[in-house]
Amino acid sequence: MNPYGNSTLPPGVRSRRINNVNGLTVHLLEAGYEVTGRPVVLLLHGFPELAYSWRKVILPLASAGYHVIAPDQRGYGRTTGWDDSYDADPDPFRPLNMVRDAMGLVYALGHRSVASVVGHDAGSPVASWCALVRPDIFRSVVLMSAPYDGVPLLPFNIANGAAPPRPAPTDDEIDAQLAKLERPRKYYQRWYRTREANDNMMRAPQGLHAFFRAYYHYKSADWKANKPFPLKARTAEELAKMPTYYVMDRDKGMAETVAPEMPSAAEIAACKWLTEAEVGVYAMEYARTGFTGALQGYRVRRGDDPKSMAELRTFSDRTIDVPSCFIAGKSDWGVYQTPGAVDRMQSAACTQMRNLHLVEGAGHWVQQEQPEEVSRLLIGFLQHQAEVADNREK
Repeated sequence: MNPYGNSTLPPGVRSRRINNVNGLTVHLLEAGYEVTGRPVVLLLHGFPELAYSWRKVILPLASAGYHVIAPDQRGYGRTTGWDDSYDADPDPFRPLNMVRDAMGLVYALGHRSVASVVGHDAGSPVASWCALVRPDIFRSVVLMSAPYDGVPLLPFNIANGAAPPRPAPTDDEIDAQLAKLERPRKYYQRWYRTREANDNMMRAPQGLHAFFRAYYHYKSADWKANKPFPLKARTAEELAKMPTYYVMDRDKGMAETVAPEMPSAAEIAACKWLTEAEVGVYAMEYARTGFTGALQGYRVRRGDDPKSMAELRTFSDRTIDVPSCFIAGKSDWGVYQTPGAVDRMQSAACTQMRNLHLVEGAGHWVQQEQPEEVSRLLIGFLQHQAEVADNREK
């Protein structure tokens, strides 16, 4: 097997595997491990990404005095111990077990706590639940691209006549509404749960490398039509205002959706934040693993999944009470794809939300598109928390 990163990892970033982590052998990237006792920063990637997605911020964080750990999450990359079949038991991918994955890795590396857990995209809900469930371990949290809008609630006071919470439309209901539009559409997360999703992307007619290039381009600030804005409600008409990578044409898979947005040869040559060699790392890793494991999270995190919702309602009315921060690209539709989520995150779900940063010149892949600014924001947040802790002890 080729070295992880295929010779594109910055010197000083170490790739290694850790056995016996909640049933997994976890592959991770790390830096700052040479000095014992450093505070830990745990970086959790999203979809379709890898630990590799953090390659540009690992060393700046380590240079600021942290032991930086970025694993390939369950279902991804060179982490093993998960079932890659579509019909596999999805339970290991449920949010609370993903929290156990994070805890197990931190403990395996000899740490009792982390200074911050940072999650991007699909890593953001994992980071959120880490901070909510075990604030004693995860002392602060940084969410990227995907806002956290709170715990699903148990009905309160209904015995005395209070109305139960009105459920939001399910993805199935939204999909049925989207199908009836003049231009029939479908919701990408629901499609990602289908058996066909893996084969569509793995066997993309344009090839896997070109699929990744187009997908990453389409969701980045390089695609100039990415000009997101808050949606008024979770209705088909409002959701259909988003680009087709979120609300797809009814008759197309993701491979066909992104193909028309393939950048030109000149655009590819000018793309310094994602070189052809770097795209090749994603294509090489996913060619080996497929997408099915990575997509399992979409199957268990949906709001109408009875088992996941039952588990999460155990924490009804709990909030994230550790210091928190939100970072996303200014051109990232992920900020607004769940209407009202950003407001709920700031007003109720996170009680110590320090800052919300929308980074210029970045779309969905904020830590890859603008790594210098993301590193600066992360280090500033971490140093502020350390100063507050020091003052509290004095």
